[in-house]
Amino acid sequence: MAEMIRVAAIDDHRVVLDGLRGWLADLPDITLVATTTTVAEYLAGEPAQVVMLDLNLADHSTPAANVGLLLTSGARVMIVSGFADNRFVLDAIEAGAAGYLTKNDDRDVLVDAIRVIAAGGSVMSPELAFALSRDQRPSRPTLSDQERRVLELYGSGMKLGSVARRMDVAEGTIRTYLERIRKKYDQAGRPSPTKVELAARLREDQPWA
Repeated sequence: MAEMIRVAAIDDHRVVLDGLRGWLADLPDITLVATTTTVAEYLAGEPAQVVMLDLNLADHSTPAANVGLLLTSGARVMIVSGFADNRFVLDAIEAGAAGYLTKNDDRDVLVDAIRVIAAGGSVMSPELAFALSRDQRPSRPTLSDQERRVLELYGSGMKLGSVARRMDVAEGTIRTYLERIRKKYDQAGRPSPTKVELAARLREDQPWA
């Protein structure tokens, strides 16, 4: 039998929390262990593997700070919000949230997303893809499709030669791509001279638009 996925929800609208309790009741592999109105309240209680977090809480906390606190507690974070300000969505993703759904998404979409995120994956909803495609902040460099692919492979731990073979190009070509990627991150004020730092950029800037 698969291990039960422990889930929590943080939202300052009680009707939303009540709705989530109904949606997640009686699922064979998911249990809702906590519903709170603030991150502080959640952190004082029972831990979860996946936390569904609203962007716009009444305590005026910021999404990025909330995501950071939840990650520190060991939870993975999925934004579930009706608040559609792209800036806050992107801040939450860059802080480490694994996905973003709106409160208009249906139950099956939510449940599938919980399972994906609990397994270590990320969720690219149409709304998140739209937000990322409109991201013009200088801190997020614009990479070509090939540069993104090189960063994904090299940043995930593959050696230079392995990346070249996977992409069916010469090692020198991969070095050129990496030089371009590093230059773009330098220009964005996020220098990445080492492989470890490039791996960090990969985590910070995925999912790609």
